[in-house]
Amino acid sequence: MISIIVAVAENGAIGYKGDLVYHLPADMKRFKALTTGNTVLMGRKTFESLPKGALPNRRNIVLTRQPDASFPGTEVFGSIAQALEHCAPDEKVYVIGGAEIYRQALEIASELELTLVHDIPENADTFFPDFIHDRSWRLVAREDHEPDEKNPHAYSFLTYRKSDIII
Repeated sequence: MISIIVAVAENGAIGYKGDLVYHLPADMKRFKALTTGNTVLMGRKTFESLPKGALPNRRNIVLTRQPDASFPGTEVFGSIAQALEHCAPDEKVYVIGGAEIYRQALEIASELELTLVHDIPENADTFFPDFIHDRSWRLVAREDHEPDEKNPHAYSFLTYRKSDIII
C-alpha cells in the first residue's frame, strides 16, 4: 500500500527554504507512530533536510536523478517506479516529500494521511499539489484539535482513501 503523509496549511503550503512551515509536536508524534516499522520514500532534498539523516526504525528510500548518489542508512533509486520494484507487495510505503514526489505519488497512492494546519503561513515556497478536485479521493476519518501549550495552531488529522467509484 502506498500512502502519502504530509502536514499542509490551509493554502496548501508545506515548506519554506527547505524546511517545514510548521513544527507541531502532535503532527510529529503521529508521523512517527504511522511510519515506524514501515518504509519511507522521499526525494533527495527532503532527505537532506532531515536533521539526523535516515529515520530510525524505518526503511529509508531516497529518490534522486544523481546516478552515483548514496546516503547513509538509505537505498537510492532514480524513480518511484524503480523504488517500488524493490518493495514487497505487502510492504507499506509512506511518501514523505517533497512536492514533486508528492505530485508523482498522487497518481499511484491509495491513501493520504494529511495534517491540515488551520493557518496560513507568512512565508512559503513549496506547496502540496491540489488533490481535492480529484473526485476519486474520499475523506474516511477526521480528528480535529484545538491549539494547546505545545501546538500553537488548530489542526485536523484527515485520512483520505482513493475510491474506485467516481460519481
